[in-house]
Amino acid sequence: MRTTALLALLLLTGTASASFLSRLFVHEDEPCELGEDVVGGRVEPGADSVVVPARKKAWEAALGGEDAARPFVRARLAGWPANVVVRGDALPSGDREFVERLARDTWRGLEAMTDGEHALPVDHVRLGATDADARVGDYTNVTTVGLRLIAIVAARELGYLDDERATRRIAALLDTLDGLETHAGFFFNYYDTTSLERTSNLVSFVDSAWLGAGLIVVRNAFPALAPRATALLDRQDYRFFYDPARGRMSHGYWVHLGARSRYHYGVLYAESRLGSLIAIGKGDVPAAHWFRMTRTFAASCGWQTERPVGRHRKTVEAETFAGGWYEWRGTRYVPSWGGSMFEALMPTLVLDERQLVPASLGANDAAHVLVQRRYATEMLGYPVWGMSPSATPAGNGYGEYGVRVLGSLGYGAGAVTPHAAALALTIDPDAAIADLRALATRFPAYTDWGFYDAVDPRSGAVARAYLSLDQAMAFISAANWLTGGRIQAHFAADPIMQRALPVVRAERFFD
Repeated sequence: MRTTALLALLLLTGTASASFLSRLFVHEDEPCELGEDVVGGRVEPGADSVVVPARKKAWEAALGGEDAARPFVRARLAGWPANVVVRGDALPSGDREFVERLARDTWRGLEAMTDGEHALPVDHVRLGATDADARVGDYTNVTTVGLRLIAIVAARELGYLDDERATRRIAALLDTLDGLETHAGFFFNYYDTTSLERTSNLVSFVDSAWLGAGLIVVRNAFPALAPRATALLDRQDYRFFYDPARGRMSHGYWVHLGARSRYHYGVLYAESRLGSLIAIGKGDVPAAHWFRMTRTFAASCGWQTERPVGRHRKTVEAETFAGGWYEWRGTRYVPSWGGSMFEALMPTLVLDERQLVPASLGANDAAHVLVQRRYATEMLGYPVWGMSPSATPAGNGYGEYGVRVLGSLGYGAGAVTPHAAALALTIDPDAAIADLRALATRFPAYTDWGFYDAVDPRSGAVARAYLSLDQAMAFISAANWLTGGRIQAHFAADPIMQRALPVVRAERFFD
């Protein structure tokens, strides 16, 4: 589940209702034949706690309040979009030139959405009817910081930064990290980018892992920075999140309660799988952890979107577990939880699953892209495809979107987000580029910062917002395609991955 994105919704909308929070921590991993409430949610103790950044509030008060402080927050950014709509027919006609334009424009936005004093990426910029109505989400998440590190490396690989400028940017970001409050060697889930106060009680497993991924890429791309990146990596002992009784990772740790989350990452095919590989490769958790995660739920779990096929006991690397897959219109796939593109493909930003694990994760990645495209165009009649959690085009919030049949539970259809198509660039580049071009030509969705976050193909509404997390995913994926996978190569070269990959190479999803 995309804890990062869902918590971002609370901050975007300023709401934290019990009904919404109950969806943050559902039973993702319990076998329903044991009578557990697999799809029901309850508010986890601690999830609705609020951490008030006292210094930030005092700063705002001195300026006359939050609204009065907005211009000062914006002034901390490195820029602002000049062209809020760029006509699709003005973009390059060649595929490579088109992706190069997308990468350069998206990088411009990512650079601009960075706090000038602290080098942290802000969470989002949301445009309004006038400049005065625009809002800057001046807080950041650990995943977003990890992707910022990777994006700087990608910009160097694309020639947007030379070694010296890239090194300075990374060093400045590491300097800020050195001064942030932490717990047990891990960073908190959210920090205010103006005051640097933590604004969360949660230490998140999956978000910590994405910061770890950024550090791994940095230490392989910039040897001069390797000692600093390694020191931060070594502090992260993932046993902190590991539940040996279940063989799974908890969602996180609530510091104000002094307790782990009561819920676990139980579905294998999710963005959290990258964190599991890092934890295994570091030697923090046993290899058996990989095989304790669910491929498919039992057929008796009647709430599933599809019935599992071939769900029998199989043994891989001396570990026995239940396999199986779903099938939709002739395509076999292991489901994610919500059927969103980021669950399926976010790990491919750093891990070339198509090449390294082609019989399992790689084959599944291709299947998810195919079903995403066919479901949107054939079942929904959309002219574009690619569903994943994103900003809501019709309002100021954030929504869970996905292809329902691709998920064990499955999110509902709705908005199409450009970062979903961009994530498919290294899986099916022809289809991804055609989709991105259609988004730019059919909707007023392209700007000089790259794409806005989402469109509604039914109404034509566009979410005039930039989310740093989604923009970074689009940029890194474009960089991998343009450079032949250099970011992925940096990650795969690391000793952590060299130790982890043999664990997963032997499995074949569709035997």
